[in-house]
Amino acid sequence: MNWDQIQGKWKQFTGSAKENWGKLTDDDLDQVEGKRDQLVGKIQEKYGIAREEAERQVDDWSNRS
Repeated sequence: MNWDQIQGKWKQFTGSAKENWGKLTDDDLDQVEGKRDQLVGKIQEKYGIAREEAERQVDDWSNRS
């Protein structure tokens, strides 16, 4: 699914995102508001991983969604 579709239906995707990245809180996901770069940043921050790895995870997740 392309990112515009995910961003447009962000509230519907927050549950899936929370399942995938359990360390992200509801507040984190509300702050992201469907913005890919912000989601990558939150994942990077919460999991202590490199930006490239966080981007890969987001890409994998969005392709499955």
